[in-house]
Amino acid sequence: RFISTTKRLLTAPLSSLLRFFSISTTLPNKPIIHKPLFTTLTPSLYFALRRTDHTMASSASNPQSIHDFTVKDAKGNDVNLGDYKGKVLIIVNVASQCGLTNSNYTELSQLYEKYKSKGLEILAFPCNQFGAQEPGSVEEIQNFVCTRFKAEFPVFDKVDVNGATAAPIYKYLKSSKGGLFGDGIKWNFSKFLVDKNGNVVDRYAPTTSPLSIEKDLLKLLDA
Repeated sequence: RFISTTKRLLTAPLSSLLRFFSISTTLPNKPIIHKPLFTTLTPSLYFALRRTDHTMASSASNPQSIHDFTVKDAKGNDVNLGDYKGKVLIIVNVASQCGLTNSNYTELSQLYEKYKSKGLEILAFPCNQFGAQEPGSVEEIQNFVCTRFKAEFPVFDKVDVNGATAAPIYKYLKSSKGGLFGDGIKWNFSKFLVDKNGNVVDRYAPTTSPLSIEKDLLKLLDA
């Protein structure tokens, strides 16, 4: 019975926990009063239970590949990345006012034009975490990319790539391929190469030229 009760507590919502760890006092001619029994539910025990609950909830969705994620497009609509099965992906965090903007957008567009018919897709995620170099709205970013660089690959909704607010897809990317100096994204235009099965194959620094990864890209496209 003790084991069964403990399991129920570890998966119970907060309201149920508070109800469980309470005492009822009946006074003459007065209604029942519920008081939290903080001597029983200590702060450390409470937060331990909540952490366990959170961990169990998170482990219920255990992504096996990029294809298990859903992201938002530039209009806020859900995009299931499972739709990209069979495609080779370059996933890149972009910015419009970076010193790397011109070279990266130009070369990414060249790669896309050259290999989209062979199964290449480039997924661009605007991010304003580095020098505040992507301050515009998603609509402004789209206009900038399409007008200046004639880019045809999709630009998604703005995301964070580092910290507690990082998008789940970026948490997965970083955990799959750590960088030279740690997992965190270092700057705009960090690039991840993903195979047709949604596996993260390689990771490239912001200063790495997109055209310089063409050989790695071809190996996956021809596989």
